[in-house]
Amino acid sequence: MFQSATFRLTLWYLAIIMAISILFSVVIYGTSEQELQQSFHRESVIYQLGPGFRFNLDDGQTNATPQELFNDAKSRLKLNLVIINAGILIMAGGASFVLARRTLTPIEAALEAQGRFAADASHELRTPLTAMKSEIEVALRGKDLPSGEARQLLESNLEEIAKLEALSIGLLKLAQQDGQTIAKSPVALAEASAVAVKRLAGASGKQDVQIDNQIGQLTVGGDRDSIVELLAILLDNAIKYSPAKSKITLGATTHGHWALVTVRDEGQGIKALDIPHIFDRFYRADSSRSKQQIAGYGLGLSIAKKITDLHGGTIEVASRPGQGSVFTVKLPLAS
Repeated sequence: MFQSATFRLTLWYLAIIMAISILFSVVIYGTSEQELQQSFHRESVIYQLGPGFRFNLDDGQTNATPQELFNDAKSRLKLNLVIINAGILIMAGGASFVLARRTLTPIEAALEAQGRFAADASHELRTPLTAMKSEIEVALRGKDLPSGEARQLLESNLEEIAKLEALSIGLLKLAQQDGQTIAKSPVALAEASAVAVKRLAGASGKQDVQIDNQIGQLTVGGDRDSIVELLAILLDNAIKYSPAKSKITLGATTHGHWALVTVRDEGQGIKALDIPHIFDRFYRADSSRSKQQIAGYGLGLSIAKKITDLHGGTIEVASRPGQGSVFTVKLPLAS
């Protein structure tokens, strides 16, 4: 599809360039012809003064009349313009193809990402629905369903519904952030990080992981709720991949007009091949970070990157297998 689109766009670019070139050639030819006509009249007067005046053409012919000179100059002008336009056609063809490819490449990448996103989303949605359907079908095959089994079935279905709810919330957040703008106001990082740590207290306690919040009195420009969500996502990600009795360190420093917020864990780290993809939607490098099954859909870090982008900042990760990971978020300081 994109090959034919590239070809059509190249033809459009080439047609526009050649139309402009031919238009200028017509103007140049008309102007030059008028000048040659004026020169022709002057030479005719000189020619009529006497047979002693002679004109030579480039091909060696002598005794050429002004009219012959005029016709020869017009022919040469036409030939030169044709050669110039042919050169423009060749160069413009190559340039048009390159420009068409550069124009369509981001669109092609966006469509491919959209296709992958739809496929991944449908897969993630289908998994809990299939589990619920199978459990219910098995339960209905029996004539009598004991109350204990019915309770287990309902509890299992509630777990699957909770997964679907978490997935739908993540997808909704991503959709809301596409093309969104934020109203920036001063946000105290110490207060925002305290809220995020409190929100993850239950998860860190269950995982037996300590969170050491070392963020001081720094103020950034942005949306408070979004920054709390950003920190909570990074902390939740660190908790999921941290071993029991380990520590997660939350810190912040300044660099110029920026605040650098870091979340450091003592997990198993991330492989170098996985690092470029961890902010992609639905990407999960479970095998590189932990041997246990980790709950989630791989949307958290995508949302974190969206929030960072909306604030005009950046998010990076430094990690090596067996040495933990450090996520660094760069946010603008409040002016």
